[in-house]
Amino acid sequence: MQSNMIKISNLEKIYRTEEVETIALNKMNMEVKEGEFVAVMGPSGCGKSTLLNILGLLDDPDDGSFLFNGEEIAGYNERQRANLRKRTIGFVFQSFNLIDELTVYENVELPLIYTGVKASERKERVENALDKMQIMHRRNHFPQQLSGGQQQRVAVARAVVNNPKLILADEPTGNLDSNNGNEVMALLTDLNDAGTTIVMVTHSEHDAKYAHRIIRMLDGQTVTESILREQL
Repeated sequence: MQSNMIKISNLEKIYRTEEVETIALNKMNMEVKEGEFVAVMGPSGCGKSTLLNILGLLDDPDDGSFLFNGEEIAGYNERQRANLRKRTIGFVFQSFNLIDELTVYENVELPLIYTGVKASERKERVENALDKMQIMHRRNHFPQQLSGGQQQRVAVARAVVNNPKLILADEPTGNLDSNNGNEVMALLTDLNDAGTTIVMVTHSEHDAKYAHRIIRMLDGQTVTESILREQL
C-alpha cells in the first residue's frame, strides 16, 4: 500500500485587495499517493493554479494543513520552502519557461547549479536527461531555434534532471499541436511508470485520461474524484 506523498486538509487561500476578497481555495481536501499520476480539472478561476502553487511551495496557504511526505509544511518560511522545492519538485509549464539566452544544455543544467551539484556530475545528469527526452542532438541550440514540442522536451528534461520525487505540470500540452502533445504525455507517463509522482492541471479531457485519477474542482473545492486505472 503506497503512502501519501501529499495530504492537504481544509486548505484555505484568500487573495485580498482594497476592493475585493477572492477565495481561491475553500477548505480544500486532497490526497496524492506516492507514485500516483493525478489530473486536476475544473473551469478557469476554480483554484487549480493556486493549488499547484501551494503544492509547488511557491505560495503558502492562509489556513489548513499541508503534509508533504508526512511532514507539516504549511508554516514553512520562504527559505525552508525553497530548500525543499529545489530538492524534491520539478515543474513543467504550458509556456515552457526556458531562458532564451541559454542553450538547451545550459537550461537543463540550471537546477543542478542551484543545488550545488559538482561539474562532473552535472554533465552526466544533464546528458542523461537530454538522452531520455531524445533532445541531445539539440544541446547547443537556443530555445528560439526549437519547435514547441522540442522546447517542451527540454522543459521536461530540466524538470527531471534533479531526480525529483514530484513533478507538477501546468497545462503541459497547452501550446502544442496534438502530435507533440501526445509525445509529451507519453514522456510524463514513462516518468510516472518509473516511479515519479505527477500532479497535472489540465483543461484537456484527452490528457487527463493518462492519469490514474481525475480530481475535479469548483469554487476552490474538490467536487468529484474518478479513478481511471489502478496504480500498479
